[in-house]
Amino acid sequence: MNSPVALITGAASGIGQALAVSYARHGVRVVGGYFAGDPHDPEETCRQVAQAGGQCLMRAADVTDSASLDELAAAAVERFGRLDYAVANAGLLRRAALLEMTDANWNAMLDVDLSGVMRTFRSAAAYIGEGGALVAISSIAGGVYGWQEHAHYAAAKAGVPGLCRSLAVELATRGIRCNAVIPGLIETPQSLDEQHSLGRHGLARAAQTIPLGRVGRASEVAELVRYLTSTQSSYITGQSIIIDGGLSVRWPD
Repeated sequence: MNSPVALITGAASGIGQALAVSYARHGVRVVGGYFAGDPHDPEETCRQVAQAGGQCLMRAADVTDSASLDELAAAAVERFGRLDYAVANAGLLRRAALLEMTDANWNAMLDVDLSGVMRTFRSAAAYIGEGGALVAISSIAGGVYGWQEHAHYAAAKAGVPGLCRSLAVELATRGIRCNAVIPGLIETPQSLDEQHSLGRHGLARAAQTIPLGRVGRASEVAELVRYLTSTQSSYITGQSIIIDGGLSVRWPD
């Protein structure tokens, strides 16, 4: 079987899970990485992929560990015989004001949300050939706006587009594209976290400031990512595409 194969980190929930299902519906086989300490059942992703008519392999993977990601990429090739796309979606979100910020807090955030993207792409790029594509998930926090008590998160997410632009140039000679996606307010388990993010009520309030009048769905971000790895976007590379319902272009009231 010669259908494409996509590697997705953070595939047990949210955007990663929605992307796995979208890929399945379009004939792309999925290798999903998940953090072993994640409360979400990775087998639920496999069940949804199977229901969509696709094939899925889920493996525990730690994006702070290069060897773990090397093993994930190798497992994709061992299982399916190829690797075409890699999506760096795994992320950490924690609230910390500047005066409470420890070096450990700062370093842990960047280790997952920025260095983890580099490690994912480095491991996958060893196998991806011409026509392949890489996509990283950034955030409107850092990618567009600042976010109080989240400077470490915003700094990491702001670095993602720069990494993707540089890799787009470097990997173009191999026929590999690299882009970043910058989601706005999207309903996911992460954004519903009352302690570290907006929570359900915060999202509902924020929706009133979005021109389209609602927060986004994980499936909507997933469709953009899938497009950016498809042949339909074969001349798009080095770009950072915002998907936010118009929030970043709204004139302040």
